[in-house]
Amino acid sequence: MKLCKLDMTIGKICCIGAGYVGGPTCAIIAHNCPSIQVTVVDLSEERIAQWNSDRLPIFEPGLDDIVKGCRGKNLFFSTDVKKEIVEADLIFICVNTPTKNYGVGKGRAADLKYIESAARMIATVSTKSKIVVEKSTVPVKAAESIANILKANVKPGVKYQILSNPEFLAEGTAVKDLLQPDRVLIGGDQTPEGHEAIQALCWVYGHWVSKDRIITMNTWSSELSKLAANAFLAQRISSINAMSAICESTGADVTEVAHAVGMDTRIGNKFLKASVGYGGISGFGGSCFQKDVLNLVYLCECLNLPEVAEYWQQVININDYQRRRFANKIIESLFNTVTNKNIAIFGFAFKKDTGDTRESAAIYICKYLMDEGAKLHIYDPKVEEKQLITELTHPAISDDPSRVKELVTIHKDPYEAANNTHALVVCTEWDEFINYDYEKIYGSMLKPAFLFDGRIILDHQKLMGLGFNVITIGKRLQRPNVHRPYAQAPAQ
Repeated sequence: MKLCKLDMTIGKICCIGAGYVGGPTCAIIAHNCPSIQVTVVDLSEERIAQWNSDRLPIFEPGLDDIVKGCRGKNLFFSTDVKKEIVEADLIFICVNTPTKNYGVGKGRAADLKYIESAARMIATVSTKSKIVVEKSTVPVKAAESIANILKANVKPGVKYQILSNPEFLAEGTAVKDLLQPDRVLIGGDQTPEGHEAIQALCWVYGHWVSKDRIITMNTWSSELSKLAANAFLAQRISSINAMSAICESTGADVTEVAHAVGMDTRIGNKFLKASVGYGGISGFGGSCFQKDVLNLVYLCECLNLPEVAEYWQQVININDYQRRRFANKIIESLFNTVTNKNIAIFGFAFKKDTGDTRESAAIYICKYLMDEGAKLHIYDPKVEEKQLITELTHPAISDDPSRVKELVTIHKDPYEAANNTHALVVCTEWDEFINYDYEKIYGSMLKPAFLFDGRIILDHQKLMGLGFNVITIGKRLQRPNVHRPYAQAPAQ
């Protein structure tokens, strides 16, 4: 049986999973392929209701207009998972693959229970042949697991082709990344049937992506390429953050060092901005970077490559160290105690232009400060209060939810958050933070007023001129003598 020839179109696409990958990806496909009916399905009635409302469940610049332009025409969001699977010609699996927090591979391996559940549902309800596309971030050979489940439960006359089509979305620029991708990877079986399935998916992307940016390969290469890309980016982040510690100890300026290094055409200047840790313009957070590196560590361990596993584990360790180091600088600067002190936290999302908080550096900074008894006043322009509290009351962050409610106050106004505080900590690089009236903020704070810039985005000389004690990543700041009534704690 032949699946999809080049001269045949994919009529209906079903995407299992209405999250950060499935929603935007399918919106862009529907936008560019008006002849294809695209339906995103999820078991969560609340999430589907949000996708069908005027307030989408995720914030991405440009996404609202695209969704509203296609929704109800050729883009649909539904909880009728079985019906849409039955009718689809091609199915994207875009479910969550969190790092395991139990059993074998705990803390490193990906938990594939949602992938397996999706595969079993496809096998159970399908009545015609389909192309199944793994788009979730998965460990190498996950496609093989999907294929084994489908083939073990195959019905007469039903055949499957399994493809790997990893996403390369940066939250905050997801729409741009989808409309103008650096590359689209499609991996599949190197058989005639596999090639036909690959070409069918190429046809979908070919509506708006040039042929030279669509790369086809075998399944394993596609899966490993995703892990490798994120591991290489994470490595650069760890490298510059390690350099930031050296800069603080020597008097060098990490921004100047990064600029000099980035001018080397062999290296380039991307991902060389030091920060408080994973997330944002020079850190990795969200759902992929840390998880992918941990998956790579576990893969190396399983392949009996301990030296390689140790190498990639150190990439994670350096950024864990960076977060703890920054929190320690806050505590030390505030005279070695933050107990009952009011500290304003500006930014909780893992980077600007997104409401996603997964693996945000702010979570860990808040944890370390709460452990010391600090009272936190948090402001973020896009993170919902419910999500923020969920993150801070997670068992890995706090074992006492009532204590979180006692120590944390969430504000809808940044000036209100900073009022009567001992210190202000910038954890996310939101553009609006740069343009605040810091003279007004300084006047409302307790003195000495400390400002910790974890993203190196503010005008430090101007802030010191106002009277702030400014501490940042990767350099020592020389405060004007006129504004030195209090000694600054030594850099860690």
